[in-house]
Amino acid sequence: MLEFNCKNVTESVIGSENGLNLEEEFNNYSDKIARIINELNSKKDKPGQWLQWMNLGYNEETVWLVKEYAAMVQNQFDNILVLGIGGSALGGMALCEALLKPYWNLLSNEQRNNLPKIFFLDNIDPDQINGLLDILDLKKTLVNVITKSGSTAETMSQFMIVKSRLEAELGDEYRKNVVATTDKNAGILRQISNEEGYKTFVVPDDVGGRFSVFSAVGLLPFALVGIDIEELIQGVKDMDLALKNTDIRHNIAAQNALIHYLMDTKKGKNLSVMMPYSSKLKYISDWYVQLWAESLGKNKDNDGNSVNIGPTPIKALGATDQHSQIQLYNEGPNDKLINFIRVKQFDTTLEIPKIFEFTGIGYLGGKTINDLINAEAESTKVALIDYQRPNVTLTIDRVCPYDLGQLIYMLEVQTAIAGELYNINTFNQPGVEQAKNYTYALMGRAGYEDSANALREKMAIQ
Repeated sequence: MLEFNCKNVTESVIGSENGLNLEEEFNNYSDKIARIINELNSKKDKPGQWLQWMNLGYNEETVWLVKEYAAMVQNQFDNILVLGIGGSALGGMALCEALLKPYWNLLSNEQRNNLPKIFFLDNIDPDQINGLLDILDLKKTLVNVITKSGSTAETMSQFMIVKSRLEAELGDEYRKNVVATTDKNAGILRQISNEEGYKTFVVPDDVGGRFSVFSAVGLLPFALVGIDIEELIQGVKDMDLALKNTDIRHNIAAQNALIHYLMDTKKGKNLSVMMPYSSKLKYISDWYVQLWAESLGKNKDNDGNSVNIGPTPIKALGATDQHSQIQLYNEGPNDKLINFIRVKQFDTTLEIPKIFEFTGIGYLGGKTINDLINAEAESTKVALIDYQRPNVTLTIDRVCPYDLGQLIYMLEVQTAIAGELYNINTFNQPGVEQAKNYTYALMGRAGYEDSANALREKMAIQ
């Protein structure tokens, strides 16, 4: 089970100026937290609440359909190409990086057990797109295009390019190389998929992109490259059961949500650093940045008040960022809460040879790299305490589907609880939508002519 250690945010460890009296705060907020947890679970089945992600661990039909399709196309493709942006890509990228063998796309077919390579196009940089398409054999590539609305300009422009190239190479047979993940009934991609005859999977209603990784959005790419999605979902289900506990002392998502909220509102620490000590978990931080930023950065609360709130998420990687960011964290503004992720057992052990014994680095010989990264993590944590900098630690047993299911789902629930504490709508993103609308206007989308004229006037005076 996922472990959570929050002692390094307490007054007894880092002092009253920067620390919290957790026992007192847990008492103060126990009723409110219990009410929030009960309300989230009671509303998750109601349309329009955007809480259906809390039910994804129990969607056995999706797991079955995904596994069936993955088995059907096994050995037919050398590559998987995922087209998506934001929540349509970040979760998939994070868990593929974590759960596949390192350097997966560089391994031989035998080393990959004849499973395909996987590539994510999550941006619209022309050099990146051209570079990837120049090296991929599209005839041997299965393209998974992911957008619920089907109107996401970035993803659909990518798809238009790839579809044209596929069709030029394969003719009408290109359809076998496309699988779409989109809305069940509506939207442009659904319309195109029905007309063209693509195989499709569904992005469920009331599931926002940043909460969609346990739907077909994430499960399909995972299954196609051999990740055990049943174990992943089992981790989600077990964590969901644990997080139904309304007692904050036995609910780690509620604890960390409250700690973040109080550190922000009482102690002025409005930066949340996510720092895993595992290169496999590097992109978990990227996923967390979107989850935290889009969910909690809002200018209005639920009562219509102007608040302009939200802790800013920062991604880091241990031990790499000990040599780039920790100087700032220790001696710069004391405005951060650092979230460490630790791994008890790495998949492999690497010994440091006993050489250079009569030099200043001789002490490393005979130790392991495992020892070193664990020592780095402990040392960084203690150094932060010396500087009275608050930090918490999430620990998983291994980087495996079950443990990652628990970790990701816990962070989703933590975010939902934090949003309720801030009294904001956790599940909308009006600031993102405004920029999207401006893009539609500039690119000439019908119905946005007035916006285009106004926008050009604004751009002219900048």
